[in-house]
Amino acid sequence: MKIAIGCDHGGDNLRPSIAEYLQKLGHDVIEYLPKSGESTDYPQYGKMVAEDVVANKVDAGILICGTGVGISIAANKVKGIRAVVCSEPATARLSKQHNNTNILAFGGRIVGSVLAKEIVKAWLDAEFEGGRHARRISMIADMEEESLC
Repeated sequence: MKIAIGCDHGGDNLRPSIAEYLQKLGHDVIEYLPKSGESTDYPQYGKMVAEDVVANKVDAGILICGTGVGISIAANKVKGIRAVVCSEPATARLSKQHNNTNILAFGGRIVGSVLAKEIVKAWLDAEFEGGRHARRISMIADMEEESLC
């Protein structure tokens, strides 16, 4: 699987261990990251990863900022993205099974490396269940089409 990782300065402490972990699992990793120590704006990284996901340049995305919230909000502005912020594995797994999330986000100031890897593994191992959940994803896609924004 090809996975894009994006982070701002608030997630750069956690990004290297996650990228290495993904590579260890056999995934190809594309990274969008700030220069070391440089304060950056998370929306640009959320957008870059989200655009790669919807353009099918990558199979999935992982985003990291201080809390995971801001960068996921930015990614969710891109049509077709279903980014989720997770601070524990159960939500990560269920977000894929029920919501077919295509971007996982978490906070570099919220979760440590060990927990972040557990979250990533739960998300990657989960599979979308379809069925009633597919109908709901379709409803969300319709909302995107109807939006005046």
